[in-house]
Amino acid sequence: MKLSQLLTAPNQLTLLRMLFLPFIVMALVDQHYSTALVLFVLAGMSDGLDGLLARHLHQQTLLGQYLDPIADKLLLSTLFLVLSILHKIPWKYTVMVFSRDIAILVTSAVLYTIAGLRNFSPSIFGKANTCAQIAAIFFVMLFEIDHNRAVWVARTVLLWATFAFTAISWVHYAFLVQTRLRGPHAAPDARSGSNKQVA
Repeated sequence: MKLSQLLTAPNQLTLLRMLFLPFIVMALVDQHYSTALVLFVLAGMSDGLDGLLARHLHQQTLLGQYLDPIADKLLLSTLFLVLSILHKIPWKYTVMVFSRDIAILVTSAVLYTIAGLRNFSPSIFGKANTCAQIAAIFFVMLFEIDHNRAVWVARTVLLWATFAFTAISWVHYAFLVQTRLRGPHAAPDARSGSNKQVA
């Protein structure tokens, strides 16, 4: 992998997004929820910007296709964990999020090792799950700043949406795996070198 891929503007923004994480966690631990929320929003903006730059500057790279979802998962999963430790998110949601991500990670590693399968395009359910997680964390933090009933309702609905989309995307991924293992595309994938990942 060439060093030049790491130096592209989109990948630099992705790395910057990772650097936000420890400061968000420290702000949460110190109960500075306003600071944590601002940093989280900035991290989200960098996520949108790096994708935009990659398309407009034609700087889509192999590294970026792996690094971007890793940064997203690292940010969201860590914040779910920290907010559960702080008793701001019930553990059932965090356990669901972690269980799904770990299951997909292990399954993907096994499928790639055994069958060479790795071309799983992000599904609409996976994207919906990621959006629900982002929105849920936003409103969980916001509720600690403003104990408004409307904010509480949004927080509750989005946490349940996260739970639902996590389960649905997990089942959909299992269905895709079975379909791919039975279908005629397993062998070509091993040769194609495609690197799209499930969200």
